[in-house]
Amino acid sequence: MKLDPTKMKDWEIAAEAEKHMKTVYQLAEELGLEKEELLPYGHYVAKIDYKKVLERLKDRPNGKYIDVTAITPTPLGEGKSTTAIGLIEGLGKRGQKVIGALRQPSGGPTMNIKGSAAGGGLAQIIPLDKFSLGLTGDINAIMNAHNLAMVALTARMQHEANYDDETLAKRGLRRLNIDPKRVEMGWVLDFCAQALRHIVIGLGGKKDGYPMESKFWIAVASEVMAILAVARDLKDFRERIGKIVVAFDKYGNPITTEDLEVAGAMCAWMVDAINPNMIQTIEGQPVLIHAGPFANIAIGQSSIIADYVGLKLADYNVTESGFAADIGYEKFWNIKCRLSGLTPDCVVVVATIRALKCHGGAPIPLPGRPIPKEYFEENLEWVEKGCENLMHCVNIVKKSGVTPVVCINAFYTDTKAEIELVKKICEEHGVRAAVSEHWLKGGEGALELADAVMDACNEPSEFRFLYDLDEPVKSRIEKIAKEVYGADGVIYLPDAEAKIKLIEADEELRRMPICMVKTHLSLSDNPALKGVPKGWQLRVRDVLIYRGSGFIVPVAGDISLMPGTGSDPAYRRIDVDTETGKVKGLF
Repeated sequence: MKLDPTKMKDWEIAAEAEKHMKTVYQLAEELGLEKEELLPYGHYVAKIDYKKVLERLKDRPNGKYIDVTAITPTPLGEGKSTTAIGLIEGLGKRGQKVIGALRQPSGGPTMNIKGSAAGGGLAQIIPLDKFSLGLTGDINAIMNAHNLAMVALTARMQHEANYDDETLAKRGLRRLNIDPKRVEMGWVLDFCAQALRHIVIGLGGKKDGYPMESKFWIAVASEVMAILAVARDLKDFRERIGKIVVAFDKYGNPITTEDLEVAGAMCAWMVDAINPNMIQTIEGQPVLIHAGPFANIAIGQSSIIADYVGLKLADYNVTESGFAADIGYEKFWNIKCRLSGLTPDCVVVVATIRALKCHGGAPIPLPGRPIPKEYFEENLEWVEKGCENLMHCVNIVKKSGVTPVVCINAFYTDTKAEIELVKKICEEHGVRAAVSEHWLKGGEGALELADAVMDACNEPSEFRFLYDLDEPVKSRIEKIAKEVYGADGVIYLPDAEAKIKLIEADEELRRMPICMVKTHLSLSDNPALKGVPKGWQLRVRDVLIYRGSGFIVPVAGDISLMPGTGSDPAYRRIDVDTETGKVKGLF
């Protein structure tokens, strides 16, 4: 059956492609994996024993390292995951040994408006249902590990409230004096559940827990997920888990998971999850899936471990940073690369004509609503104005010393004049631009992009970080705000000021990199401001301390760490064929 994205839905294309997909044993043979390095989960999904692979291939040179980012997102989407998959397919069509290292989707967006992160058209990851619905259980393990820390905390608070010091001592416990008003962690759930953002727990009698306010975050915002993304091995992972700050005591001292004697049990939940998962594109290239999304409220990167493995197994390793260059790539650049010791050979910046129009003055589309008719009509003025955002994102990449390639992710509604205008503007700014039709044509449609990326990978780069870890915390926050976002300055609210003072007094904390929490819909902290906003200041209202993953986390604007479910969520269209057991309706 010919796969035609103009006549078939994404899940229908995936279902047809799955009839002809390679087994994990075939993928392993093509990659040169040894039998004991492959950990199958059925015929088409597997984990890879990273430790054995890296030990065996420690002397093999790394392949080329490519990161895919984008312009500032719009409700229309830029197709960043689709482009990353299309590039993998395009490099495969060019005869290159290529692998992807991408992020696992969260159940929140999959069951909400955005849908899965499996790509689209002829640039997809399969098996779609396994990829979209939990894969091998990594996110479930993260939820269990995270929530176990909260179980340990709330149980300790209850016991300390009900027993004196002598009784606690007989039970092998020391009083921690946890301050119920300074509990840093909440619970996590992998759905968009706005009703759980602010809750009260422990209602009932003294046997029903300690009464206090609490909260839920989406699972991928958990610090456990962040640690999975940045840990170099299991030993590093275990050490980081023990440093997670769950709360503070009544004297302002941190209470960690190690203090609660729960860190080891948390790590036990994660032993299998630390190995990357392997599936494939619909054209049969291997893809490693490990760690999670949401660069606006988390690190938003696939794991360092997956990149280590991919770079040893293939000549090209394509990874992806969440959302746009201002948050996803900035975190890749200043956090992930700093912790991994790896530097990219090329960075792809994805743009669509539709998104450029949105940044250039077209009516802003609403999620779940029909696309305004203006997006289907040629408008060179809007495209040219929107290219200001594109060039801002390109310049962020250039600031890191890496060669950018602009991918014009083509849609059938784009006109030749609009595409030529973007290419002309890119040429005037000295940056490569490639048109890619991977959604419509798969790898064949991404050959121009693959060629541009291979050329860029051969250019010398002068990779450099934006800031030094010895700089004061405020100085680093302000560099990101001014040099990456384009802000005039930073305003710190009282809670943020207090946290920064605490951080600066702690030698270990103050040298941790910055992991900003900010809206992905604007370069600013106001999602309504498109293009390249001028004359604004970043408002930092709080600073979270992620001692385990090693981040200082400023929270800017009104963003929430628990997204909400919209009025027309994807789950309304998802069902199961009860004869075959196949899931239908995923997108």
